[in-house]
Amino acid sequence: MVLASHAPDPQAAEFHLGHSNAKSIPALDAESKADVGDFLVVSPYISQPHLLDLRPLQESQKLLARALTVLEPVRVDYATAPYHQTFNWNAVVNRLKFLNGEAGHAWTRQHFYIVVFRSQVPPTTDRVELGGLDQKSHAEATKSGGLLKYWFGMPDENGRNLATCIWRKHEDTRPASVGPGHKAAVRATISMYSEWKIERLKFVIEDDVSNWYIQQWED
Repeated sequence: MVLASHAPDPQAAEFHLGHSNAKSIPALDAESKADVGDFLVVSPYISQPHLLDLRPLQESQKLLARALTVLEPVRVDYATAPYHQTFNWNAVVNRLKFLNGEAGHAWTRQHFYIVVFRSQVPPTTDRVELGGLDQKSHAEATKSGGLLKYWFGMPDENGRNLATCIWRKHEDTRPASVGPGHKAAVRATISMYSEWKIERLKFVIEDDVSNWYIQQWED
């Protein structure tokens, strides 16, 4: 099932816990704040272990990672809203189209792997501990090399939240899931969440960045 499909405006860009005390990078001029040479800030965490190393990536993957620095929610009910309506996907793809043209890159159709983690956290959960687990898990995932973007919001009045990861390919999630930080984060879901759910999606970008869509992932 296709969740969204759009062509860019020619005039115009495996889960973690999703809770922390870290400050998010402002949406305004996000890319210039994120661009640090060979390394890119792709999450709310800005220390070296959390930066994406661009050097091993293919050109298309580098371009998408840079475009995803402008990703931000477009509605306040992102914790429960349909995923394809939650973010400024047209802005991301428009940015990608611009960067692709600037680089003179011949973009061919490809897809990327998205993981969506929806959760509800009760008032009794220690948010500081949860944030610490999230940071360790994210550092491990970053070391695996394929995590192009990680975003999480703030819990709403009912403790519901959304976190999402965008990977260059599904296989990248496997080495990222075996570290002690990730295993501790998974164990924490039993005691720290009232409920949680994972959605797996495919982000497809067509030739020449002419169109895009998000659909359910099928193994």
